[in-house]
Amino acid sequence: MSNFSPSPFTLAMLWLAMAAPLAHADEPKLPIDNDDKGSVYVAPKLSPTETSVESHGATVGVQRKDGSSLYGGMDTSTTRPTYSVGGSTGGNVSFSAGAESDGKDKHGVKAGVQIKY
Repeated sequence: MSNFSPSPFTLAMLWLAMAAPLAHADEPKLPIDNDDKGSVYVAPKLSPTETSVESHGATVGVQRKDGSSLYGGMDTSTTRPTYSVGGSTGGNVSFSAGAESDGKDKHGVKAGVQIKY
């Protein structure tokens, strides 16, 4: 057996390599309220620093048991804050749409269809 003991720098680099793909993944949804109709959640936009985590806004949303949802949020990680809104229907064929803008240069819309079988 080897007595390999990685340095703190090696461990930090390994953690960053594994966390990098997660930075572009959906933020975790932390439930605020939950009942038989659905849940209200907040998804903070976080970025790691050397010793802690910085918050750059959040998304607040409502998700019903049938899969339909509404959300609105703000991202302050750039020089101008970006605001977003959107929603989706539920069921076996779900339609979604959303928009985001910083009020000046950045504008975007998205739409999609999800078919469950």
